[in-house]
Amino acid sequence: MATSTPATSSLFKSVFGALRTLLHLTAAVQFTYGIYYDYKFVEFPAQTDPNSKLIYHPFGGKFKYLTFLNAIIQALYYIVSLVNDFVGTNELVPRRAPAVRKFKDWLLSTLAFPVALNVGITFWTLYAIDRELVFPKVLDPVFPSWLNHVLHTNIVVFIVLEMFTSYRAYPTRSKGLTGLAIFMGSYLVWIHIIKHYSNVWVYPVLEVLQLPQRILFFAAVLGFTFALYLLGEFINNVVWAKEVKLSLRKSK
Repeated sequence: MATSTPATSSLFKSVFGALRTLLHLTAAVQFTYGIYYDYKFVEFPAQTDPNSKLIYHPFGGKFKYLTFLNAIIQALYYIVSLVNDFVGTNELVPRRAPAVRKFKDWLLSTLAFPVALNVGITFWTLYAIDRELVFPKVLDPVFPSWLNHVLHTNIVVFIVLEMFTSYRAYPTRSKGLTGLAIFMGSYLVWIHIIKHYSNVWVYPVLEVLQLPQRILFFAAVLGFTFALYLLGEFINNVVWAKEVKLSLRKSK
């Protein structure tokens, strides 16, 4: 049975590393451009179709949407990943991880993975039920289809690919979930501030829910997001368990 030589192993690592860097570059460019295009060129109509559930108010701008905030998180993550590719380390278990690697691992674990899947799954689920609840037809002329997929589809595709191409050291579960809870809790406070000053809910789905239903909806979204954090931790442990064990043996 043939075994890999050191030269073959080195070539594989070089090719794999190049592909990983290409993944980071592609993601960083598309999400950064998506943010720029959305912020600069997409203007929601002041007057909407009377049959649409969308009621737009300028207070908070694009920063009131979790989709937009998530795109910023994704762009930041892949830019940090690119920096790490060149000046940090992608070793599975580095003896002394540089700050950029520690930040990269924390950012994906705590925010980038669970928030990306939350946005993608929640958006397309509600879209399938009634698109007017999240993406009314009145937006079609001003919000191009490619941008919709960058912000709601590609975020999931790229973050899942990232889970299988880069290992990250997860923080302790209490620290990771606390960081995620602070972010999601802050966002819930933020959308209530927006409602207070504009008298408009950020998402049309919230307009059709009564108070008890909204409470259940928020609780379900938070619970779902925490479950996605645990899913990311599980995938990371399963996918990289064997490689981490081998790396630990070699380092002894």
